[in-house]
Amino acid sequence: MTREQLIGTIGKNGRRLKMRASELAGFDFSGLDLTQADLRFSNLARANFRGAILRQADLSFSDLKGADFTNADLYEANLSFSGLEGIDLTGANVEGAQFNFSGRSNYRPEPTRPEPISLTNLLQKPGWGIFIGAALGALLIYGCNAVIYFTHLIWTAKDPVIAGLYRFLIIQNITDGVVVFLLTWALSGWLSRQFQAVWKRHAFITFVIIISFFVLNNILYLWLGKAFIDELAKRPNGFQQSAPWFTYVVGDLLIANFFLYVLQQGRQLTRKLSDQEFQILNMEKLKTRAELDALQAKINPHFLYNALNSIASLVHDDPEKAEEMTLLLSKLFRYSTGRDGNLFATLADELEMVRTYLQVEQVRFGNRLTFSVDVADSGLNDLKLPQFLLQPIVENAIKHGIAKRADSGRVDVRIYQKNDELHLCVHDNGPAFPDNMDGGYGLRSIQDKLKLLYGDDARVELQNWPIKQVLISISMAKIKAGYTTVTPEA
Repeated sequence: MTREQLIGTIGKNGRRLKMRASELAGFDFSGLDLTQADLRFSNLARANFRGAILRQADLSFSDLKGADFTNADLYEANLSFSGLEGIDLTGANVEGAQFNFSGRSNYRPEPTRPEPISLTNLLQKPGWGIFIGAALGALLIYGCNAVIYFTHLIWTAKDPVIAGLYRFLIIQNITDGVVVFLLTWALSGWLSRQFQAVWKRHAFITFVIIISFFVLNNILYLWLGKAFIDELAKRPNGFQQSAPWFTYVVGDLLIANFFLYVLQQGRQLTRKLSDQEFQILNMEKLKTRAELDALQAKINPHFLYNALNSIASLVHDDPEKAEEMTLLLSKLFRYSTGRDGNLFATLADELEMVRTYLQVEQVRFGNRLTFSVDVADSGLNDLKLPQFLLQPIVENAIKHGIAKRADSGRVDVRIYQKNDELHLCVHDNGPAFPDNMDGGYGLRSIQDKLKLLYGDDARVELQNWPIKQVLISISMAKIKAGYTTVTPEA
């Protein structure tokens, strides 16, 4: 599709472009009005959105790598679950935009962009901050004292006409304040969507408040105040007014524009806090992922060292067994190097890897080693577990158990479910665990990995009674829910 065809499509659909799951890499959207456009699941890598209007547009699950959003309007746009590596958001309006799980690992805020003006920032600054804070304090105290003064007059006034006038004034001002706030609050979001320029938002709310002031105050005057004011006008002293009644609209305008400013600053502050929380969460994810990858990287060389020692011991004495072990070892490394960044594998794949490893060691030990791998329920084979969870434990059973026996040794791997937990047991008939045994690196790496992935919902136990075994227990709920905090980069 050409840019001209796209512009025609936008015109036909009344500005609501729908191009879900489209191939639009490198497309030029600059300056286009894409309000509420549906571009989900699309390839938008390196697309040009400079100056485009993307208000409430849905770009979730899209590839936006290298896209240019300079000076774009992304008000309340949805960019969740999108790849945003290398994007340019210089000068973009991202108020209310959603960036949940968007993988912005290469995003950097504009370093020279000035800090936005907010009431909080102003009050913390000397000079104008002190002046504004003092003015607000004076107005609030003055207003509170006026309420107290008029309320006191109502209760103490003996003239029912005067008391009625004061009641009218209080009801009028309270109603005015409530209506001003509710109108400003109700229009705040709409104004942000309709007008990008801040002054236009304030001009519009000013117009609305002027209209509402005259309508509301005329209704209240005719309903509650006219009778008392007319009665006072008949008296010798008459009814004295401090200023023309319509000049009081100035107070409503000041309050309305102040509320509009605070409400919109609050929306921006909420977005900034959410963005910071996301960045912190993303850093935690990356940190955890790095730790898991480090654990995985250490397990593999550790196993390779032991396996190569086994092959070296057979090269001269039994070349055929050395060849068999080499082939089995290559099978193991196909499993190891074929991870493609995945941290998890099915239980069936893990057990196949364990069987291959035990076959390697069986070639080495001959009749001195027998083993079994048993799953109580075949339905458990499809469960996703961390890769290389059992291999270090089986390796320890060989190294610290079977290798120290002069006669036949046995390793049994049993998998079963009990009390809403998955149990993975590795039993060997070698010497018992010493009381001060820390398990070596293999077991410590398993403990660290389970702690990172499942927290307190997984544990590792070394048992000597009733049989010697290493027992891993993991909550079935955690396994079935999956682990989404650490995911490989797309």
